[in-house]
Amino acid sequence: MKVTVEECPGLDHTEVTVRCPRLDAQTARLVELLRLSDARLTGEKDGETCILDGSEVLYIDTVDRGTFLYTAGGVYQTRLRLYELEEQLSSRDFIRVSKSVIVNFEQVRSLRPDFGGRMRLTLSNGEVVVANRQYVPAIKTKLGL
Repeated sequence: MKVTVEECPGLDHTEVTVRCPRLDAQTARLVELLRLSDARLTGEKDGETCILDGSEVLYIDTVDRGTFLYTAGGVYQTRLRLYELEEQLSSRDFIRVSKSVIVNFEQVRSLRPDFGGRMRLTLSNGEVVVANRQYVPAIKTKLGL
């Protein structure tokens, strides 16, 4: 694969063009990663729809059939289901830690073993999220342990 980067000071946004002899799995994955690198999420707060950068989200939780995006600035409700968000954010640094919670791994500051094989994740804002034991192996794999 040949990669070329051109600086064009006259442009007001970044443009990416992918040229390939045929669209194979590797190229399709590359295109998907490019699209998700600029991932935006929408959430509602106080009757207003807000656009959030995925990196701002600390974690995503499902409570009483509602899905919520938690940021340092507040809590936003989204219409997407947890599995849809998991699929959308799978190539980013988000990881499922329980049946109802997905955590932005970039926001995890420390990890600590907990009772029953669980793990406590402390986020950048000081909140603690508990990972269920069935999801701990995936976290360890992500850390290279």
